[in-house]
Amino acid sequence: MVQDGEVVYLVDDDAAIREGLAEQLRAQGRYVVAFATAEDFLDYIRNDEAACLILDVHLPDLNGLELQERLKSSYIPSIIFISGQSDIPTSVRAMKAGAIEFLVKPIESEILSRALDVGFSRDRKQRKRVEEVNELRRRYDLLTPREREVLPLIVAGLLNKQAAAALGIADVTLQVYRGQIMRKMEAPSFAELVRMCGRLGLRLPEVDHLL
Repeated sequence: MVQDGEVVYLVDDDAAIREGLAEQLRAQGRYVVAFATAEDFLDYIRNDEAACLILDVHLPDLNGLELQERLKSSYIPSIIFISGQSDIPTSVRAMKAGAIEFLVKPIESEILSRALDVGFSRDRKQRKRVEEVNELRRRYDLLTPREREVLPLIVAGLLNKQAAAALGIADVTLQVYRGQIMRKMEAPSFAELVRMCGRLGLRLPEVDHLL
């Protein structure tokens, strides 16, 4: 089902195939932006709420796999690879790198439509996860250097007095830091604070080394 804000990006150097696919997708009510090269796509300023990239494997500049790798350094939308021939090694590489589908031309309209629905759903979920992590990072940035020292210790499972001893501070001071951390991170419970740290990818100390 097509939703508002969804954009299909289509990259294929074959004008006939590119125009045919774009027309087919627009007939389904989808918004399509088409490109002849990978560089044209990279130069395009995107403004979308959900995206799915239909990407030809063989392109005149960057090939599809190279573009997929280039996108990893920023935000990578859901990718559906298309090719004029069945290529198992290439399809395996593409899928391992995160592609949702590898379709061989000519492409059946219904199969492509289902793949796009999956792609948009995955893209929306990925964006939500990114937004949530960015919000957690914003909260984490509010912590003072000392609070950032306290956080991994208490999350790793040390008792207040153990964490205080490890830092060379009083128990009551540690408790104050702990309260400030909970407030700034907006954690409703300690269990949630632990989950937040996991999502932030914070490295936790080996507790045995601190006891």
